[in-house]
Amino acid sequence: MNKETTSAGFLAGRIPLRPALAVILGSGLGALAEQLTGAVSIPYAEIPYFPSSTVEGHRGRLLCGCLQGVPLWVLQGRFHYYEGYTMQQVTYPIRVLHLLGVRTLLVSNAAGGINPTFHTGDLMIIRDHINMMPNPLIGPNEDRFGPRFPDMTYAYDLTYIRWMEEEAERLNFVVRKGVYVGLTGPSFETPTEYAFYARGGGDAIGMSTVPEVIVARHAGMRVFGMSVITNEGYRCAEGLVNDGADVIRAAERAAATLTSLFTALINRMGGDRSASCP
Repeated sequence: MNKETTSAGFLAGRIPLRPALAVILGSGLGALAEQLTGAVSIPYAEIPYFPSSTVEGHRGRLLCGCLQGVPLWVLQGRFHYYEGYTMQQVTYPIRVLHLLGVRTLLVSNAAGGINPTFHTGDLMIIRDHINMMPNPLIGPNEDRFGPRFPDMTYAYDLTYIRWMEEEAERLNFVVRKGVYVGLTGPSFETPTEYAFYARGGGDAIGMSTVPEVIVARHAGMRVFGMSVITNEGYRCAEGLVNDGADVIRAAERAAATLTSLFTALINRMGGDRSASCP
């Protein structure tokens, strides 16, 4: 039995629900997990072959419960390449959840703004990404999950993007839309690097998310992503100093708005449900 099957079997034995939807919560964005009802919480350390989250602002646990009647998995914290994990370890939970029936993935992250019209606290719908990390699909292809050369033309689902824009308007929230640049970290970028990626089409920059999206799309999952702008990278040349603790605090301040928007979007995903909440 391979590792993913072992992990999935462990979780299937602990949790009766079989949601088709999973959410990954990034740095400082764990508030949505607290809204679940009837939730079962399992620390990553208890799940066979799961890595451990070592980053501040990541609780490091997997939950399964209901959000306003919608069953879902919530990963409260993720794994990063800069922690010393391989790309296969970083994306390991995605394939485990796929084996458990997940077909839709929502991802969130804290990101630096490199579009000069973005400000700290803004929320950005990810419409596309630029990958500057090692591709997690390098190596022998796992045919049981997906094809050798997966298409990434529409990595972020156009229907979900439209739904989120409609929900944001309904709730009177202003949201941005742009391109997320994924780098390895853990150092923040230099002013010239921020400018370079902005000229290349990037609007926000961070150290996660892209590998997860690639593996999810390889497995045929539909994906929606949103970034919280937690610092203004384009101001670096004006004396701004980037600080990891400030990033987490900024994300925490935006967590309530993100939770409201994700909840609204999830409630529109009735067609993606494969299990019923009690």
